[in-house]
Amino acid sequence: MYIASIGKLLKHHSTAKMTREKPPLSLSLAACIFLTVVVVTLQYDTTHAQVIYNDTWSSLDKRPLPDWYDKGKFGIFIHWGVFSVPSFGSEWFWWSWQGSEPDNATVQFMKDNYRPDFTYPDFAKELSATFYDPNWWADLFQASGAKYVVLTSKHHEGYTMWPSTTSFSWNSMDVGPHRDLVGDFAEAIRNRTDLHFGLYHSLYEWFNPLYLRDKANNFTTRTFAEAKTIPELIEIVLRYRPEVIWSDGDWEAPDFYWGSTEFLAWLYNESPVKDTVVTNDRWGYGIMCRHGGYLTCSDRYNPGTLQRRKWENCLTIDKKSWGYRRNAPLSDYMTIEEIITTIAMTVSCGGNVLLNVGPTADGFIDPIFEERLRQVGQWLSVNGEAIYESVPWKHQNDTINGNVWYTSNNSSGRSRVIVFAILLKWPSDNLVSLGSIVSSSKTKVTLLGYDEPLDWVEDEVAGGIVVSLPSVSPAQMRSQWAWTIKLIGVESFNQAPFKPELPEVKIIPG
Repeated sequence: MYIASIGKLLKHHSTAKMTREKPPLSLSLAACIFLTVVVVTLQYDTTHAQVIYNDTWSSLDKRPLPDWYDKGKFGIFIHWGVFSVPSFGSEWFWWSWQGSEPDNATVQFMKDNYRPDFTYPDFAKELSATFYDPNWWADLFQASGAKYVVLTSKHHEGYTMWPSTTSFSWNSMDVGPHRDLVGDFAEAIRNRTDLHFGLYHSLYEWFNPLYLRDKANNFTTRTFAEAKTIPELIEIVLRYRPEVIWSDGDWEAPDFYWGSTEFLAWLYNESPVKDTVVTNDRWGYGIMCRHGGYLTCSDRYNPGTLQRRKWENCLTIDKKSWGYRRNAPLSDYMTIEEIITTIAMTVSCGGNVLLNVGPTADGFIDPIFEERLRQVGQWLSVNGEAIYESVPWKHQNDTINGNVWYTSNNSSGRSRVIVFAILLKWPSDNLVSLGSIVSSSKTKVTLLGYDEPLDWVEDEVAGGIVVSLPSVSPAQMRSQWAWTIKLIGVESFNQAPFKPELPEVKIIPG
């Protein structure tokens, strides 16, 4: 039997139309928060013709990811918050300044530049968003070739980028820009692009006294989770309908403290985005890289080998910070070659890439970030066939050529498997050895962005084939930084293209 407790908090959200009225906080999670879902067994709801998931990881992990996520491959991450005002060190500025082990450089920065009684909340009024143009942001991210975008709704500092009903005087409407930064961006993305809109949300807050009290009680009390975290998650889902929930701040408390499985059961079964939403794996201590929608395992996770579950490589253009840094030298930014290498390697191994930019406090995206994103978009406009909707091939990195990473596409059926060899460096002699390729009488070789077929011969010594690239300078090619060889009619060693294993979902008639 499927039971959903829809209490006073749901009534508050649905009837008050997201007013700033303070919701009741004294009721327990099980009694008042409507997402509390109790399911005795996985069943089939014949009324709505959908699989129902209960609030256990064994059930939740059976939910297949919506197709759009795997097909999209590339997304944009945006870290923006009060930390963008000092823009020194990283987005962990407050913790680096006043956490348990202060960073000497951050402490000295404050001594040198601010009065002795200055507090971190004083920075918030300087988060002006003066140059924040969500339409321009949306157009830039569309031009980057991204298929989804994830905006920070709240980082570990606790400041919410929307007028939260649970973060009084510490949100973007009450202090700082005095506007709904999340809402404006969501509207621009949906009105101007075909990108899927997502939100990052931190479960914990460094210095929230409710959280610190629960932590001191060894998380045997759940005041902060029930009064703050879960209501916030409900609010952003109902208000903004994100198709990505990128959870973070999970590592100190267990999943049952956060009510993670109850929230996800509601999200997958009852929420307005239940059919399209994807989630990550950061839902409590010990959960990351084990449970959840897709796996992140760590920041900048890039195993370099094929993974059996869908995963994501989240990384920053600024190699040392997710948030904007005023003093970042050029050498700290990823080059376009490094970014494209990461995309090729990640997608070859079955992952998605979530590439981060950090706007300034006034909402401006620095030219170095803009340039990199437009360069990625230019590359994908030529080579996107090898990235979007691709699947891993039998081989990822070539057996003899370390500068080649493979993807494939079998949308026309197994007899028409197309293999893509992404070449990261153009050889000086214009000859590319592909040791993983077994040719046939039907083999055809072309180069994306080049109109003429390519010549090739079998390599009788090393095995595989040798492809002759056009006798032109790489700078004259439409693709400037990496090149994709398209191969049709090659053998795949009698093995179908890789498909990630998904746990079987048993449907039990109710």
